[in-house]
Parts: sequence; structure tokens; C-alpha cells
Amino acid sequence: MEFQHELIIPNEGLPFKIFLFEGGHGNYEREKHWHTSIEIFAVLKGRLTFYLNEEEYPLEAGGLIIINSNEIHSIHAPGKNETVVLQIPLKQFEKYFTAQRFIRFTSAARVARDKKSKAPDNRKLAFFIEELYKVYRAREEGWEYRTMALYYNILYLMVRDYRETEAAQEEIQDSRRLDALSKITTYMREHYTEELKLSEMANLFGYSDAYLSRMFKKYAKINFKAYLQEIRMSYACRELKNTKKTVSQIALDNGFASSRAFSREFQKKYGRLPSEVRQKYNIAQKEENVKKVL
Repeated sequence: MEFQHELIIPNEGLPFKIFLFEGGHGNYEREKHWHTSIEIFAVLKGRLTFYLNEEEYPLEAGGLIIINSNEIHSIHAPGKNETVVLQIPLKQFEKYFTAQRFIRFTSAARVARDKKSKAPDNRKLAFFIEELYKVYRAREEGWEYRTMALYYNILYLMVRDYRETEAAQEEIQDSRRLDALSKITTYMREHYTEELKLSEMANLFGYSDAYLSRMFKKYAKINFKAYLQEIRMSYACRELKNTKKTVSQIALDNGFASSRAFSREFQKKYGRLPSEVRQKYNIAQKEENVKKVL
């Protein structure tokens, strides 16, 4: 299986993650990968091409596609585009699971080829996703309430218009192969500040150390220790940009042994020290605030 597991961390204070697609400038390819969260791509400008199970799904402005949990996919963006990405944790839909931790959604991009299937009208869902991004970015007074209102509208439309009530047994079994690792990575994200060890995790989930180690290398294409470090680094980076905590406090609050250990790993990953990134981000934020005032 030549694909990787993608780590998804919700936006701070929210039960989801929303952002502009990182391939907006074009000449971009995202290799095969999978994640537990449900993912929606809504193209506002330009075009993208998705590959699901080797099938090609081109999307143009106004189009959207829903990527299901544990669904292996890749993306090709040869030209410039403006695409909003919404990532929703699987547990948000637990009341509507078809089987244990299993739910599937469809979208017009995926059923348009099948003339027997009636494609959902994407306009409402696309509108709410675009509006959700605008409100989240603007953060005007009361934005928290408006954000959650839009988010629940999206969940409602997905369950009402896009959920598939039947699923083939083979599809459920294929999903469970990745779901086993998903449960472990979810636990790691919830307890990443603690001292997690491979042996303890293996015992907790009923595996041998060797088998759990092989699971990470086979399905996540990364070893246990490196994956845990990725989680800690992701949360630490978020605090670096969104809080006034010291680098030392951020390091300790996110499971690093010391600020020196955090700075060393940070520089190895990003090529800069945490303090340098914070300074650059603060300058960018000030410039953006000035533009809003003007």
C-alpha cells in the first residue's frame, strides 16, 4: 500500500478544520493519502483533479467533492485555483453510522456518471462552506455563533442529502483495515501531552509491540515515535501563532522534554527557530490588521 496517513488537527476552539487549499498557486500534486476525517473540497475558482481508487474526478468552479473516512485519494492542481477545504472529524456523525465507525457520503462529482443515480444539488452545500470560510476569516463580532450555525447547516445537509444508507460488506471491511490504526492515532491526539510509549499503546489496544510498529510503517508510512512527534509539533505550532505563551511553556505544554528539544525538532522540520517564525507571523498579522483598518 503506497500511501500515507494524514494528520488532521481542528482549528483552535472549533470542532472542524477549514482553510484554503495549499495547492492554490498551481503546479501542485498531493500523493495518495488517507485520513479519518470527512473532507470536502469546494472549488471557487480554477480547477482541480481528484483520483479515488484510480478513477479521475475533475472539478471546476462551483463543484465540490466529499472524501470519505479512510478513503485513499490523491490530488492534482496544474493551474491556479481558489478552493475551500473543510475537514470534519468522523465522530461528528456517530449517530448516523451504517456500521461501527462507518458512514459514507456521495456528491455530484461522484454520481454524475451514473445516470440511474440522482445527484444532490451542490449549490446549498457549496454556499454554506464558502460562507463558513468567509465568516471564520473575518472574525467579526459574534463570529463564533455564526460559524457554528453554518457548520450545523452543513452537517444537516450532509446527513439529509448526501449520506448513503447502504454499504457493501467488502467496502466496510476495507475501511476497517485502516480504522484499526485510526483508533490508535485518535487516542494519541487526545493524549499527546502525556508520555506515550509504543509498548503501552500496543498493550492498550491488544497488539504486540512488533505488530503495532509494523502497522505504523505499513499504513502511516512513519514510525510510532515520529508520528507522535508530528502531533506534538502540530499543536505546538498552532500555539506559537495563536498565543502569547513563551517558547518554553509551549514546549512543555505539548509534550516536549524541554524548550531546547522543541527548538531542535522545529528547526529540523521547518529550517527556522520557533522564535523566528513567531516574529515573522506577528509582523504579517499586524500588516493584515492595518489593511483591514484602511
